[in-house]
This record gives sequence, C-alpha cells and structure tokens, in this order.
Amino acid sequence: MDLSGLVVQLLNGLAGASSLFLVGAGLSLIFGVTRIVNFAHGSFYMLGVYIAYTLVSRLGAGAWFWPSLLLAAIAAGAVGALVEVLLLRRVYRAPELLQLLATFALMLVIQDATLWLWGPEDLLGPRAPGLAGAVTILGRRFPTYDLFLIVVGPLVLGLLWLLLRRTRWGTLVRAATQDREMLGALGVNQAWLFTAVFALGTMLAGLGGALQLPREPASLGLDLLTIGDAFVVVVVGGMGSIPGAYVAALLIAEIKAVCIGIGTLDVAGLSLSFSKLTLVVEFVVMAVVLVARPWGLFGRPQALTRHAGAVEAPLRRAEGLYRVAAAVLLLVLLAWPVATAGSPYLTVLAIDLLTAALFAASLHFIVGPGGLHSFGHAAYFGLGAYGAALAVRALGLPMELALVVAPFVAAAAALLFGWFCVRLSGVYLAMLTLAFAQIVWSIVFQWDDLTGGSNGLTGVWPAPWLADTRRYYYLTLAFVVLGVLLIRRALYAPFGYALRAGRDSALRADAIGIDVKRVQWAAFVIAALFAGLAGALYAFSKGSISPDSLGVGRSVDGLVMVLLGGVQTLAGPLVGAVTYTWLQDAVARNTEYWRALLGAIILLLVLVFPQGIAGFAGQLFDRRREG
Repeated sequence: MDLSGLVVQLLNGLAGASSLFLVGAGLSLIFGVTRIVNFAHGSFYMLGVYIAYTLVSRLGAGAWFWPSLLLAAIAAGAVGALVEVLLLRRVYRAPELLQLLATFALMLVIQDATLWLWGPEDLLGPRAPGLAGAVTILGRRFPTYDLFLIVVGPLVLGLLWLLLRRTRWGTLVRAATQDREMLGALGVNQAWLFTAVFALGTMLAGLGGALQLPREPASLGLDLLTIGDAFVVVVVGGMGSIPGAYVAALLIAEIKAVCIGIGTLDVAGLSLSFSKLTLVVEFVVMAVVLVARPWGLFGRPQALTRHAGAVEAPLRRAEGLYRVAAAVLLLVLLAWPVATAGSPYLTVLAIDLLTAALFAASLHFIVGPGGLHSFGHAAYFGLGAYGAALAVRALGLPMELALVVAPFVAAAAALLFGWFCVRLSGVYLAMLTLAFAQIVWSIVFQWDDLTGGSNGLTGVWPAPWLADTRRYYYLTLAFVVLGVLLIRRALYAPFGYALRAGRDSALRADAIGIDVKRVQWAAFVIAALFAGLAGALYAFSKGSISPDSLGVGRSVDGLVMVLLGGVQTLAGPLVGAVTYTWLQDAVARNTEYWRALLGAIILLLVLVFPQGIAGFAGQLFDRRREG
C-alpha cells in the first residue's frame, strides 16, 4: 500500500471514529450515572437515522437538511427520556442481568416499531448540501462530508467536557457517578437527573445515527451492529469515561482502517488477508486491553457498583411435590412422541426445547451459582456443534463417538478462555466473554476450507438407526436428562457450595482456604462441556450447522432463557428455555411483528415477576405450604 492510500484510510478511520464516539459517549454517560447496561442503545442510533430520513424527505434536502439532523437527535433523546420514565426507573435497583433483559426486550419492541413505521426496505438519504463533493489529498479523492465528520468528534468531546466540568448540572452528574446515595441524601432529585442523563445519552446516539444519513442507508440491522461496537468502545475506554470512549473509538477505527488499507499481504509465501480482520479486530483489541488492564484504558475499579438482588436461600434437595412434579414431567416427555404421532413437527419442536433447556442449564451453572456474567456462551454451543459435524465429515467418526468428542472441544476452548475471564468481574467479565466468542465466530465464519465459512456445513445427519425422529428424540431426552442431573449433582457437591461461597463473598471464601479463581475456572469449563453437548445434539437434529450458532444472538437468547425462568432456582433455566423457545416459535408463526410481541411479554414478566417464572411459582408454593 502506498503512502497516499494509507493517509486516505487513516482519514476514513478518523471519520468513523467520530460516529463510534458519539454512540459510545452516550452509552458511557448513561452507565456512569444510572449503572444501566443498556442493550437498546443501538436502537436509538437506528432511530436517529430513520427520523432524519423522514424529516429530510418531508422538509427538503436544502436549507432544512442540517436542522433535520439536529431535530432527529432531539427526537431520539425525547424517546429515550420517555423510556427512562416509563420503564427503566422500575429496574434501577435490579441486578445487572435483569436490566439487560429489560433493555433487550425494549430493543425488540423498537425494532418492530421501526419495521411498522418505515417498512423493511433500506432507505438511502440525500447527500449533504454544501458538502457533497470531494477534495484531493495526495492525489486521491476524499469526501468533503467525511472531513466534516472528523471535526465533529473532537467538537462534541469539547462540548461534553465543558458541560460536565463547567456547569452545576455537570457537577451533579460527576457526583452521581461516584456516590448516588450521598447525592440523594443532599436533596438532589435523582429521578430527574437520571432522566436528563438518559435523554442526553440517547440524543448523542441519535445524533451519531443522523449524521450517517448521507453515508449509509437506514436499515433494520443497525441496532445490533451498532450496540456491539458501542460496548467495545465503552469497555476499552473504561466504563463511564468520556475521554476514554474517544480514545477507544480512535484506536479501533484506525486499526480497522489500517487493516483495510493493507488488504492482502504475502509473507513467506503465505497470503494473509488483513481486510478480513475488520470483522473481529475491535473484539481482539478489547480482549487484549481487558487482559492487560481489566478496568479499561481510563476506567477505575470503584466506578462499578452492583445490585445483587434478593438474598438466596440455601440450596435444599427436592422433596414431596417437587419430586412428584419432576416424575410427572418425565413421564410426559417419555410419552410425547406417542401422543403427538400425527404431528412430526411437534416432535422436532420438542427436540429444540430439550437442547435449549440443556444450553440454558449450562449457562445458569456459571451465571447463577457462579455469579459469572457471560455474553459469549454461544461460543461453546457452536464449538460443540462444529466439533460434532467435523468429527463426522472430516475425521469419519461415527455419530455416536462424535457426540462424545464434541463437548470436549468446547471444554478445551473454555479451558483457555476461562483462565483469562475469571480474573474479571461484572460487565468487564461479560464483555471479555463476548470478545472471545466473537473471535471464535470470526474464525468459523472465514475458514471456508474447514468450516464452510458463511454457508456452514450440511449433511450432518444422525446414524441410520436414529433416522426416525422419534428415536432421535429419545436419545436427546436421555442426554439432556443426564446432563441436567449431573449439573444438579455438581451444585449439591462440595464443589457447588464452594462456587456459591466464592460468588457471595470471595474474601471470606479465600480466608477459609477456597481457591476462588480455580473453582470458577473449573465451573467455566464444566458449563462449556454441557453447552457443547447441547450444540452437538442440535447439529445432528438439524442436519447442518452455520456460524449463527456461535453468534451474539444465541448468547443473548441463553441469557433471556435463564433470566426469564429465574436465576435463583435450579428449575429456572429449564422453565425459561422452554417458555422462550416456545414463545419464539408460536409468536413468529402468527404475526409479522413477533419481536415486538415477544419483547412486550418479556417486559411484562420482568416488571411483574422479577424473580422469574419458576422463582415466582416457587414462592407461591412455599407460601401455601407454610400457610
């Protein structure tokens, strides 16, 4: 690559950094004050693009173009304020993962509301008046509008610095990031301060989206694409640090730009494609930063506070009606293929429910008793699936042996990743698990010769004696029941009590001789083992596997299952997995706007049953028994 090409790519990186910074600064500001891990933040970026398109289309692309972008940002901030008042005020004291569930449901609702208002087609906005041309830099043409974006980032950073450092409101915001309780004791109206902060944060996200109108079309996938990059920027820079967000945005955008500029490079006869690294480079940067500096470049350990929620009762073995209910459920599952013989689809759906239950149970093992937040558990589900598929296709192993080998492929990856992950906690731990998962996804997505790349692998069928769906159902049922019982046994063993002790008080656990990190590391590997088994069963049930099985979406689905059922009960992940998977299937088949309906149901459950479905049912049963 010549010098002029490198300069142009670096300038492209600066322009991209401004957009990343606007979104990341808003997310960092919101988290610093409210401690909300806002999964719906990318939705406000998407709303900014769509609203800007509508205003420019209605008011004209002339004199009203620039006011339309500002109005779109203000409208996004207004929607954010409304969301904070109606929804988020009710979950401020909830555990972080429950907040994540609520904002995930909100993202689903906003996505379908956008689909209903603007339709499924991408909408391309006009060029910016006055900045539609290009300038020549070292003999290459560079868009004038991108030069404008380069200036926007530092300008907004300066304005935010003045707002936070030179105004009384900024002083209150900075005080809230340090000690919200003391701020309330001094008579400050925290509710309206939080509303103002959330409105400003979402307005910044909306502005970031609106400014992209001349560069990219408004599309329904912008929310998920944006929230991943925003999380990376905030975590790399340090949660709550606005300057950190800007430095992180610059770092990530410039590394991406250099990778694109280099393209393909021949080294010692090998052709290395640096351009493909753009799919994962931000997650590699995040992983490196968190391993070297666990609180981000500009973050501080004391910036994080966590609400643990209700105190859990000690574990107790199932008695009386609980055992009867479990026995009845097992009998129903055994009779299911016979009772639904006229509808093979129901048998297939039951297999999906069983694999989802095992996946959710494996995630609950580290999220609930272990207290280890994971946003990347799908990596082990996918590695188990690909491990089984490759064992059959590439190694020629029989399907039965592949089912045994595949979980250990996932466990081997967890052995490596877990060593780094258990040294962090809270949001930083969750984001490092996400980083490792995205790295694995990128390898699978691009390794065409081995994994089939984006097309995945097909022809992964069970052994001939399992060709009948009902027989495969019973095999899946046997493995899932065995897996759940082994997970349950581990929780009642001394290992399980040591795991819970490390979660509840690492200092006390360490004082009585428990190696907390080693126990958590082992739990990480065990959870991955059973997630890999679920993935292997899933692969053979579908006959194929694709990179989507390792994606962020499946990891989030797993968290939703665990939280929907209830983190503080062993039956919670099973109930949540069955409920969520069935809702997805039933709602998606009956309405085009299934995401909004599903999100509304999840929001209702979060607000009415914050302890989860199984937790609520357990409380009712205990009250009646005591009464």
